[in-house]
Amino acid sequence: MSARATTRRRQLGATMRKLRARKGMTLEEAGRLVGISKATVSRYETQAGPVKWLVVDALCREYGATSAERRIVVALAKDAKQQGWWSSFADSIPESMNLLLTLEDEAVREDHFSCVYVPGLLQTRSYTTALQQANEMRRSPEDIERLVDIRMKRQEILTRARAPHLWAILDESVIRRVVGSRDVMREQLGHLLSVGEASNVTLQILPFARGAHAAALGSFVFIGGPEPSLDVVYVDLHVGSLFMEKEEELERYRLAFEYLRAQALDIDASSAMIKRSCEEL
Repeated sequence: MSARATTRRRQLGATMRKLRARKGMTLEEAGRLVGISKATVSRYETQAGPVKWLVVDALCREYGATSAERRIVVALAKDAKQQGWWSSFADSIPESMNLLLTLEDEAVREDHFSCVYVPGLLQTRSYTTALQQANEMRRSPEDIERLVDIRMKRQEILTRARAPHLWAILDESVIRRVVGSRDVMREQLGHLLSVGEASNVTLQILPFARGAHAAALGSFVFIGGPEPSLDVVYVDLHVGSLFMEKEEELERYRLAFEYLRAQALDIDASSAMIKRSCEEL
């Protein structure tokens, strides 16, 4: 299976594995209940090979999935070969990014904490270009433009008919760090103020004055699926990406984000800080 075709298939496998683990059932037990082999159940939980949605539906019922969970997972099975808008950019996107875009395309909410740069969904084209130009991996102007195009296209999820709600908490360093130039940064801060007025975007700033905080270890994205059982945490490690889906991991990040929301400035005070930062450039 090509890398372009594995995104929904990978999400399906991870979800099936999670549902079975939640039930506390072995591969052999699951297979026996629906009349398939242990090896087939295992294959359904990986990226390998085709799947039959009727089998997926039967497994979900044995796992005790809710009707909403079952509907979502069966839809994934039916669309396992479907390629998203990003398939035309496949040569420029690593598989981890393919998975992120698939999850994001189906998300109902995204909670971001950023301690270095503006989240990709809120970046201007000039800001994104400056980041790519500063990367230690030197790229040609053509490659940089292609990567920037991908990020700009990705942002369209915020303006579609059923857009997810984006809640972004930015460390003060994010709005103080001059990326590219003062002009680029002024444009970026102005964009934050503008996009922050959208009904599906909430923006808060975590000021230096608050000291140590709940996510001192780094930035993360909590991607909320149509059902809580489909939630995933994404962490960009720069040298790779980490996706976390275990309930104890999810709960830790849920709690961290709640603490960060409480520690950050409210929406009006956050906008005022962004304005001051822009005026000081």
